[in-house]
Amino acid sequence: MSDVKKGAAVKKVNGSLLSGEKLIHAVQGSLVGSAKKVHDICFTSVVTDSRAVVPGSLFVPLIGENQDGHRYIPQGLEKGASLVFVCKAHYDKDTGLYEKMAADYPSVAFVTVKNTLHALQDAAAAYVECFPRLIPCAVTGSSGKTTTKEIAAAVLSQKYRVISNKGNLNSETGLPLSVFEIRAEHELGLFEMGMNRRDEIAEIAAVLKPNYCIVTNIGRAHIGILGSRQAIAEEKKKVFTYVKENGVAVIPAADDFADFLAEGLKGKVVRYGKDVAESGTVFLRDEGLEGTVFSVDGVEMHLHLPGAYNFSNALGAVALARELGLTPEQIKAGIESVQPLGARSHLIKGRLNILEDCYNANPDSMTKAVEFCADLPVSGKKIFVLGDMLELGDESESAHGSIGALVAESDVDKVIFVGEEMKTACKSAEKIADKIEYIASHDDKAIEQIAEKIRAFASDGDFVLLKASNGIGLNRLVPLLCDAEGARP
Repeated sequence: MSDVKKGAAVKKVNGSLLSGEKLIHAVQGSLVGSAKKVHDICFTSVVTDSRAVVPGSLFVPLIGENQDGHRYIPQGLEKGASLVFVCKAHYDKDTGLYEKMAADYPSVAFVTVKNTLHALQDAAAAYVECFPRLIPCAVTGSSGKTTTKEIAAAVLSQKYRVISNKGNLNSETGLPLSVFEIRAEHELGLFEMGMNRRDEIAEIAAVLKPNYCIVTNIGRAHIGILGSRQAIAEEKKKVFTYVKENGVAVIPAADDFADFLAEGLKGKVVRYGKDVAESGTVFLRDEGLEGTVFSVDGVEMHLHLPGAYNFSNALGAVALARELGLTPEQIKAGIESVQPLGARSHLIKGRLNILEDCYNANPDSMTKAVEFCADLPVSGKKIFVLGDMLELGDESESAHGSIGALVAESDVDKVIFVGEEMKTACKSAEKIADKIEYIASHDDKAIEQIAEKIRAFASDGDFVLLKASNGIGLNRLVPLLCDAEGARP
């Protein structure tokens, strides 16, 4: 039994993220037991995974379809949680258990709430309100969110002290956890917002209340959940809910939902795109895998991420930066500092040139990647490895079929379709059957098989595109192919 469980006093860490009074008011909660006082509440970090608890953490046990975080409260307590949310229904069902925990851990505050997820969001919103001078910015869209956010963060950091969510922690839980990283020194908060259900954007926008927002596009990601692009546009538009008269909505001019997104907004609407004259940007040249060269207000700069889709992402970031007062020179410094993030548009040079773009995939991003790579002027052969696009619901068959039809008309020497859904794509590309391989599985054995096929077919200087949803795990091919080349990414 630990010292904490024996009732030994836990040293209170100064500088609670929120006062007890503000927290209890925000989450409409109640303290368990009478020994603990509201002013005793103190927490210096927030986690939803008991394994991530450190001394001073607020542990929020979430309830999902297959897991209930309440079962892990004892582990959180053992690791030093100073505050725990408890669902009121759970508490009422087993009051004795929670009162015993409170007695065993007298230094820990237990707060009952109606819904632990909503309490996390409400607490995060109250925390954001502690920073009235912070410029709250958001990025959302069907694809390109993380890349746009990373480009914008690199650019805006040339003028402001920026805090942004790490990776793609952009969900109903990821966003509130991310804003708890805001500190007094930060001047601008730039947070990506994603969704996989209706009203999720509305919920997380209410946490940050962004006054500056970028929408990257309205595509078909998660169409299996929302049902139509119109429904997706309606959901994405909710990011603009808190944009005031002095705020800005940055909208892709070429998107067919641009007018819908702009309709009825209070703030300034700024449209961006390759052919938007008032944007101050001029496309200069496409350098293929080396990226795009363009100018902003006459200052030339080089974006090192390849593809027209990444250039579009950069234009959204540039539009926001101009509205926030950055000079062309500052924008150039930020743009040219951008490097590929993880498995997104990551060019790996070696005996084979590999474009690793398999963190995520939907019909729009898959189409753009195939079109870009098909048009690439490479000296060697082109090999595409295309894996399933997930979460498309009833649209999956037609979407994968469309990709197959596109591939059949593309300049490619070999295509390996991977996953159950890609069987439809394989059938749609039957006119180039002599170039096609199909592998239904994506387990480790299948990945090794794919690598062997590529190694047997490829020669020095050949190009390989890896594109799929993250769940397919095509990134596992990279070390296998790089090992064969004697080089690592």
